[in-house]
Amino acid sequence: MKARVEELRRLIRHHNRLYYVLDQPEISDAEYDGFFDELVRLEQEHPELATPDSPTQRVGAPPLEKFGTLGHRVPMLSLGKTNTEEGFLDFHRRIRELSQVPDEQVAYVVEPKFDGLAVELIYENGVLVQGSTRGDGYTGEQVTENLRTIKTIPLRLLETDLGIPTLMEVRGEVIINKSDFQRLNRRRAEAGESPFANPRNAAAGSVRQLDSKITASRPLSMFAYSVGVVEGRQYKTHYQIMEDLKILGFRVNKYTQLCHRAEKAIEYYGQMLQRRDRLDYEMDGIVIKVNDLGLQERLGELQRSPRWAIAWKFPAQQETTVVRDIWVNVGRTGALTPVAILEPVRVGGVTISRATLHNEDEVRRKDVRVGDTVIVQRAGEVIPEVVAVVKSKRKGRPRKFVMPTHCPICGAPAVRVAGEVATRCTGLSCPAQLKENVFHFAGKWAMDMDGLGYKLIEQLVDRGMITDPSDLYYLTKEDLLKLERMGDKLAQNVLEAVQGSKRPSLPRLILALGIRNVGGHLATVLAREFGTVERLREASCEELMAVREIGPVVADSIRAFFNNDKNLEVLNKLRWAGVEFPVYQKAAGAQPLASQTFVLTGGLSTLTREQAKALIEKAGGRVASSVSANTDVVVVGENPGSKLDKARALGIKTMGEEEFKKLVEV
Repeated sequence: MKARVEELRRLIRHHNRLYYVLDQPEISDAEYDGFFDELVRLEQEHPELATPDSPTQRVGAPPLEKFGTLGHRVPMLSLGKTNTEEGFLDFHRRIRELSQVPDEQVAYVVEPKFDGLAVELIYENGVLVQGSTRGDGYTGEQVTENLRTIKTIPLRLLETDLGIPTLMEVRGEVIINKSDFQRLNRRRAEAGESPFANPRNAAAGSVRQLDSKITASRPLSMFAYSVGVVEGRQYKTHYQIMEDLKILGFRVNKYTQLCHRAEKAIEYYGQMLQRRDRLDYEMDGIVIKVNDLGLQERLGELQRSPRWAIAWKFPAQQETTVVRDIWVNVGRTGALTPVAILEPVRVGGVTISRATLHNEDEVRRKDVRVGDTVIVQRAGEVIPEVVAVVKSKRKGRPRKFVMPTHCPICGAPAVRVAGEVATRCTGLSCPAQLKENVFHFAGKWAMDMDGLGYKLIEQLVDRGMITDPSDLYYLTKEDLLKLERMGDKLAQNVLEAVQGSKRPSLPRLILALGIRNVGGHLATVLAREFGTVERLREASCEELMAVREIGPVVADSIRAFFNNDKNLEVLNKLRWAGVEFPVYQKAAGAQPLASQTFVLTGGLSTLTREQAKALIEKAGGRVASSVSANTDVVVVGENPGSKLDKARALGIKTMGEEEFKKLVEV
């Protein structure tokens, strides 16, 4: 059995690489599905054979409450930029002067400059153990489970004649192809969802989903373009690294090229400038890197960028057009975004009829008004934006734009919290936010309505069967049976899950309400400090800010939520439906784990994850979802994941289930 499982994994990895990386499929979809389905069945029947690097693990993991952070051993620095040939030649001159190397000995690796999200992947003994975003270049968000779902990212490196590096940090850019982006937006439009603004935002937003199953549903891919720390491999040139990445199973852009002279890099720029509109991915220039790694090391780095690389940006293509109107869009987080509705104009081969104005401050700074002639460009060749107003062509005295005081979708008050640039709708039942709000409310981390997935919620909202989260409690079996792919047994299971959620803990209830800036930890803090929803509702900003960990931004968010009459209606409907509004039971006596942060990994044999979390919090401790330098203890159960490896690497204390039970006196 084990041999068959290993053979299936080998076959699936092989055909994944042929299909997703090399674009050279050898078998039909049906034959591939047969291998995959058999592997799923065998792993379900024999869970002891399941491994983190199995192809079946790409479907996504349970949602997180928030992302942890991960430091980069080698900083992911930004690149110096130029927009001209003269700028590149000046860069080339500095390279020769700093290195004192003859012109003919300076070779460059050139490649497209992708417009996506930079990430880092960490492989230990060939297995993907961690992944993170670039972040500020020194610390990124830990998004391992999301990156596992991307099919062009190998979960296990391919065996090579040189073996597999014991440690390898691979850097790359996560993108969405133009064609996939168009299909994704068509599906969102058909489902009544707002389309994504551009492929970059769609890619970045998809990677940063707390629910990795949503990430898995998005058409993401990745190009590898460099490495960080590598152990078990020796490289002399950057081009050698790129060739090795291909051998190890990564997707490397086919236009990556070695140029032995500066003139060849200039020719390459011209070729890619001509080619960019025909490519199926967005690029806003090229990247030029010194090939010799020894020379790279001698050249060193500036504070924020390496001296040995530069981004040569394509010229921004600009056109003028007229602003017909200014609309306000409402995003899924409630942010109100002003959008200029334009006389259609072609920019960079694409017809643009609307352009973002970002926020109220930006509209005021540029003084954009209806009827103005404006200069528009596709920022980074992707995002349509208004660059400036041509004031000399303004006719009369058009009115200045004023951000609405109420949401244009639901009519709820729109507020701008101190310290933020965005104005946000405060309505819990706002249709623009409803699907995400209901999904959050019903999630395992909140009211825990098992079986109420996103697709079911989409149907309920689209059919007008729910207009706020409380409506879930008023659904009948007859209502559910009207939905697609809904049978009697499934409908009964959904109803039982909804009804079974009526006795939440106070932290879960507070979290479920979706108050902006209030996550799982702060929900527990608020429950502990105020004891009931009623008391929290009555708390002033001063009382809220008197609580440790609550600052003015969070306090303003809480007050805005409870000052909204529509939100109070939802709370009343929850009570009428029989949902309990509990009193927080503070632990009596001493709290031996006060101020300590715990992380749970693996399965516990005599406790559920929720029971263990409750015991920690009862003793005054805090439970985090990921390991960081701030973690005090990692509790290790059966089949632990990469959290245990990271804990060991950071020297964090670990304990087994029995020791943990003694600690919390179970």
